[in-house]
Amino acid sequence: QTLATITFQNYFRMYDKLGGMTGTAKTEEDEFLKIYNLPVIVVPTNKPVIRKDYPDLIFKTKRAKYKAVGRAVTSLHAKGQPVLIGTTSITQSEELSAILKKNGIPHNVLNAKFHEKEAEIIAGAGQKGAVTIATNMAGRGTDIKLGEGVPELGGLFIIGTERHESRRIDNQLRGRAGRQGDPGASRFYLSLEDDLLRLFASDRISGIMDKLGMDEDEPIEHKLITNSIEHAQKKVEARNFDIRKHVLEYDDVMNQQREVMYGERRKILFGENLRENIMGMVKHIIRAEMDQYANAQLYPEEWQLDGLIEDAEKIYAPQGRLKKEELAAMSRDELQECLEKLAEEGYHNRELLFGEENMRELEKVVMLRVVDKKWMEHLDHMDMLRDGINLRAYGQRNPLVEYKIEALDMFEEMEADIQDQIASLMYHVSIITPEQQQEAAAKQAAAQQPDAQEAPASEQDKAKMEAIIKKQKSQLQDHLQNAQASHGDEVSAAEVKKKPVTKDGKKVGRNDPCPCGSGKKYKNCCGKDE
Repeated sequence: QTLATITFQNYFRMYDKLGGMTGTAKTEEDEFLKIYNLPVIVVPTNKPVIRKDYPDLIFKTKRAKYKAVGRAVTSLHAKGQPVLIGTTSITQSEELSAILKKNGIPHNVLNAKFHEKEAEIIAGAGQKGAVTIATNMAGRGTDIKLGEGVPELGGLFIIGTERHESRRIDNQLRGRAGRQGDPGASRFYLSLEDDLLRLFASDRISGIMDKLGMDEDEPIEHKLITNSIEHAQKKVEARNFDIRKHVLEYDDVMNQQREVMYGERRKILFGENLRENIMGMVKHIIRAEMDQYANAQLYPEEWQLDGLIEDAEKIYAPQGRLKKEELAAMSRDELQECLEKLAEEGYHNRELLFGEENMRELEKVVMLRVVDKKWMEHLDHMDMLRDGINLRAYGQRNPLVEYKIEALDMFEEMEADIQDQIASLMYHVSIITPEQQQEAAAKQAAAQQPDAQEAPASEQDKAKMEAIIKKQKSQLQDHLQNAQASHGDEVSAAEVKKKPVTKDGKKVGRNDPCPCGSGKKYKNCCGKDE
């Protein structure tokens, strides 16, 4: 069961100060501003970036793309220039690794599994002749230093094997090269079978390739197409932002309720006078009862005093204390005052019974348990409401507005339930001492032994009892088809697995009539669970 729930956005909003630094926040500028009211400021680099970012190469198939990556790595490795290949999945990493092995190129494959080891390998990825395959997460946060003679070869060459839905992750990969004014280069190798292109641009680009009569291994390289892919990424980013924003709009409703409930919980934990809170709840319940059964708009003879007495006795009034004839003779104000006085008197009597200190601790325990239990139930109900609320759109109603209205009604209902249950428990709950608890456990244990009215008085009695238990155990085992059951354990039907039934030493077939006489086939009766 869910104990608590919150979105990342509302969790971060709880901080008094919110900020941070990253090299790739610019593409998410709108989201930071709209969700957290934080502008994104671009700080100029310490040294000019001289990395060369080449236009994407687009192939018809993934096979052609991987072959091209293999050729490119072989060429770069031959002259000693280090290469870092970024992949979007472990499967891609393994496919590329197989191609490089076939080409006889030594390399490291990192899948973000062995963080410390991978950080060391990534740190050495800028050495002469190094070839490294890494998923997006592998070695993150590690600076890649260029080895001796590498700057003259053009620095670290970054190869991306697929465009990600988010430009941030592509920029993170590119940013592994060309740091602090170092030379470097980057290029993405794509295919029309990649997820992003297949969804947004494959038909258009495929048509161009067919018109030009291009081979499978021949790529398209044009800045216009690279820009088109970035435009597709922006559309995906905007859609993902809308989804997160939509979730947040619904969670904002829950967040208001969450703040109220957690505020109440803090009052219970650190409040000094919970008695006043509880008596306030009781008075609120009495006012609600008066409005329901003795409304000011009704004549006294129209009051439903039976219902009022029944409800009062459920919570704060002792059984039989309230007399209908006496209540009928009172005015409305006198009736309310009588109920409040009775509730106060009953509470005071319990304080005398349990003692001041115990009563204060009891108040805290009861209130916490009820609030936590009701809040958990409310979370489940809100989840169910959230799951079905979008269907309201078919009735030309705004689901978010409907959700807010329903959520408020449910929250008010939960608050009323909390007050009722706290008040009822405080008037009816008992405090059991450890001694009483042990005594009750002993009585319960004795009650579970029907044949033992009193403890065995001698060794002879003990032996008799053991013989009886042994016989009963044997009979039980026979009755439950020789199921194993240890002495003293309860054996349920679910725990006893049925054995194949035999008759005259012959095994019963699955389609034979069941020996129990039910008239069903064995497989549909006693043999159903085999």
